[in-house]
Amino acid sequence: MTDPITHRRILRTALPVVLSNATVPILGAVDTGVVGQIAQAEPIAAVGAGAIVLTAVYWIFGFLRMGTAGLTAQAMGADDKPEMGALLIRALLIGFAAGLIFILGQAVLFNAAFALSPASAEVEALARSYMGIRIWSAPAIIALYGVQGWLVGQERTWAMLLIQLWMNGLNIILDLWFVLGLGWGVEGVAFATFLAEWSGLALALWLARDAFRLPGWASPRRLFDATRLRTMALVNTDIMLRSVLLQIAFTSFLLVYSADQGTVVLAANQVLLQFMYITAYALDGFAFSAEALVGQAFGMKNPMRLRRATLMTTGWGIITVCLLACAFALGGGPLIDIMSKSPEVQDAARTFLPWVVAAPLIGVTSWMMDGVFIGATRTRDMRNMMLISFSIYLLAVYAFSPWGNHGLWAALMIFFAARGITLLARYPALERASVA
Repeated sequence: MTDPITHRRILRTALPVVLSNATVPILGAVDTGVVGQIAQAEPIAAVGAGAIVLTAVYWIFGFLRMGTAGLTAQAMGADDKPEMGALLIRALLIGFAAGLIFILGQAVLFNAAFALSPASAEVEALARSYMGIRIWSAPAIIALYGVQGWLVGQERTWAMLLIQLWMNGLNIILDLWFVLGLGWGVEGVAFATFLAEWSGLALALWLARDAFRLPGWASPRRLFDATRLRTMALVNTDIMLRSVLLQIAFTSFLLVYSADQGTVVLAANQVLLQFMYITAYALDGFAFSAEALVGQAFGMKNPMRLRRATLMTTGWGIITVCLLACAFALGGGPLIDIMSKSPEVQDAARTFLPWVVAAPLIGVTSWMMDGVFIGATRTRDMRNMMLISFSIYLLAVYAFSPWGNHGLWAALMIFFAARGITLLARYPALERASVA
């Protein structure tokens, strides 16, 4: 904990996250490819629809990972071992409780999903069957967010990589066995994911077993301390509201504003957004490193260490986005051609490619400051600055709408810049709070 903050230490935390993120698209491709061997469109559509619904629901609980990471890092920095153990138990309790609610309310969830996005009777029936199996792993996947945050707060991102590799590997093996070997179809894909998610939680708990050896964590007085529970609730609520607004911004960019400009522009923007996801996956590693190092410095009440953690992790973020911008500029065209075979979409995407070349450079401050503010659990600032930035984004969309899709991309860049600038404006207060 008191070891110096070095470039080696930052890379040791960041690289496992980048590698872990790189495995995420593989699983979706295998799920689709395996069920595609059935040679019917309906099973593919059902797995895709069911996965999207559950992913969207579970995504809401991403706040549990971020909030737990910041609080754990601060407890580690303060050398508060009982609180470190208690944080893991609280996160598990939240995850299990939320998962149980989804299991009990699955009928309402499924009905609402298909009311908002109707499908054919056959696809809906298959999707309900798929989701009806996978929903039983809701406690595992949500609780896993908390365990991952607990591990990140201690810079144990190698454990996250191990968990991801295990889950994806087992899922792929079971996919092949259940679907191609046993002929279980859509239900086989669901059972494979169900077993992989519960086994992933089991592995995560085994990797976090040292938490149960920490003294004092099991005290009910500590576990259910009103002040600590209130702090955790506020932190998680602020992050959730911030994340919802962020998701609304990206969703409206694609499904509302892009769709208004026609199918070709919508498809082109969908292709170009994949570049944004690549950027986010690459920067996640250094943002996670910032969460851990800044949180520990905050817990130690050491503003100089906090500043060093901020500058060094952000420096690596800047190096990363410069490399990505060059890669997008040089290889963006061929990558567009791989992702779409439509000449119209290819031409449109190439027209707007300069925006995604600029996006990493413009957005790096907001991505890295997210990590810094999560580590310091200054989540109220994150929520408020997101409200301001989101309002600026909506105004920019309106102001630049005469420019068509160029105006829409300009509004998104303004949104990125506004997030970075507003969070930077709050950074001095964050440093002052570290010694309070």
